[in-house]
Amino acid sequence: MDHVAWWQSYLNRWAALPFHDLIAAVAILSTALLLGVLAARLACRYLLPALAPKYADVISSRLMALTRSGVTALVLAAFLGIRGLDPGADLLLAAALAIAVAAFAYEIARSLGLQSRPASLIAAALLFIVLASRLGGLTPLVAGLDRASMGIGTRRISLLDVVNAVGLSLLLFLAARALLGLILRWIGQARVLDAAQRVLFQKLAQIAVVTFAIFIGIDLLGIDLTALAVFSGAFGLAIGFGLQKTLGNLIAGLILLLDRSIKPGDVIAVGDTFGWVNKIGVRAVSVLTRDGKEHLIPNERLMTDEVENWSFSSRDVRVHVGFRVSFDCDLRLAQRLAVEAASVSPRVLTDPAPVCWIKAFGDNGVEFDLRIWIDSPEAGVGNVTSDVFFRIWDLFKEHGVTMPVPQRDLRFHPISETQSAPMTEPHQDGPTVNR
Repeated sequence: MDHVAWWQSYLNRWAALPFHDLIAAVAILSTALLLGVLAARLACRYLLPALAPKYADVISSRLMALTRSGVTALVLAAFLGIRGLDPGADLLLAAALAIAVAAFAYEIARSLGLQSRPASLIAAALLFIVLASRLGGLTPLVAGLDRASMGIGTRRISLLDVVNAVGLSLLLFLAARALLGLILRWIGQARVLDAAQRVLFQKLAQIAVVTFAIFIGIDLLGIDLTALAVFSGAFGLAIGFGLQKTLGNLIAGLILLLDRSIKPGDVIAVGDTFGWVNKIGVRAVSVLTRDGKEHLIPNERLMTDEVENWSFSSRDVRVHVGFRVSFDCDLRLAQRLAVEAASVSPRVLTDPAPVCWIKAFGDNGVEFDLRIWIDSPEAGVGNVTSDVFFRIWDLFKEHGVTMPVPQRDLRFHPISETQSAPMTEPHQDGPTVNR
């Protein structure tokens, strides 16, 4: 018996077995699951430590789920050409393929940062589409959606067009979000850029990706913009007037990032607001104060108003601590003790070293100005001055240096008798007689 005849006899015996199609489907499904599990373990054991060793523990579970569902879907998709199977076997393979594709889509959506509910909706939609397509039920559905249409002018719009537009917009959104996430992550890890440059390039990347996605969507949907030229011009003019302040703040924010006058982490003072820059947004700059309040200052105001940047060129800031001592104290001892008190404070810098000068001879005592330097203005100024005051007080009490108490001298002058008794004329009753 030749090879062909032997193979044909084998197929005949296999076809004579009961539930042979179902057994074949179970074998295909088991093979796909086994290959998916094996590929997932190999990827997590060898591929992930070689490509991203720092994040192996964080993304290992996600990568395993992605690889397992993806490889299983690919293996099942390779058997799509098998026809003539028993309906039960065909339904089993179709359901397995749909579940594998839905699981893969769910893991992709979760990796892109979507919440569980929208990711589940996407997975359910793909499950229905793949199952209907495998069983031959998608063609009638597509035809029914295409028949449900209405005419707007010379253009025909059907439910199929709406579904395609929504699906395409969703896919473009997911693709743009994934691409933007990769770009932002790459820019954030670039060590050749400082904080301001990273924020600038991230903003430009966001604008570029969103604009590119919008134009791609318009092109794929076949929207003719020439028919809307007049309307779009008027609409654009109205938006220009309405969003004048918003565009001004956007351009001001980009200019601030370009000239690097204000960067995230800088300590600034704008009017009565003092704090450190938490974030430079599209419309406003977030300034976090020591009270925990977050002030949103428009970018345009930072371009036009006077701004104090305590950490523009250097983070070293000089703080003045004023105090008084009595006139009868040893002034040089008081000066030395004040410098010693500032030098042992934890936040006071030793280079430049603290200095203390006589500021003036006041009415109640000698006024001193202690000048100290700190390199962490975002941690506040009041706490360091309070610490220095406490240390000055302790050293002054220990060495007998007194601080003046406001005094007022009252002097009493004697008054003469003529000044003490007022001059009065006697009162006369009756008419006055002129002589």
